[in-house]
Amino acid sequence: MIQLILHLLGDYVTQSDWMAQNKTKRSFPAAAHAIVYSLPFLLLQPSWLAFSVISATHFLIDRYRLARFVVFAKNVFFDPDFWQNHNGHIREHVLPKYWTATGYPTESGLLGVWLLIAADNTLHLIINFAALRWL
Repeated sequence: MIQLILHLLGDYVTQSDWMAQNKTKRSFPAAAHAIVYSLPFLLLQPSWLAFSVISATHFLIDRYRLARFVVFAKNVFFDPDFWQNHNGHIREHVLPKYWTATGYPTESGLLGVWLLIAADNTLHLIINFAALRWL
């Protein structure tokens, strides 16, 4: 539970509008956010390796919006139309359907945005748990 609270504190309470608006565009705001995000985890007295993993992976996931690629791959993989054979070829027309800002079809609207946020949070929480547990 404490890990979840620290994640929420670091990702939402301490993140400025400037960080949120610019972290996917430039590395400096993403790095500033990753450092500010990681600081509350020092309360758990993690190893320096665990702290570094939490900070570095947060930077990478946010800077390059990596959750979008996870969501994209999941949506393509589970789309039945993707697996339909068409003269021995996989139907490539499924890929553009999900190659969007969120990894969900554009007609998903705000649902796609919120599902991407949930996926992003899930990635952070899994990595943070693993780093704190095993490093």
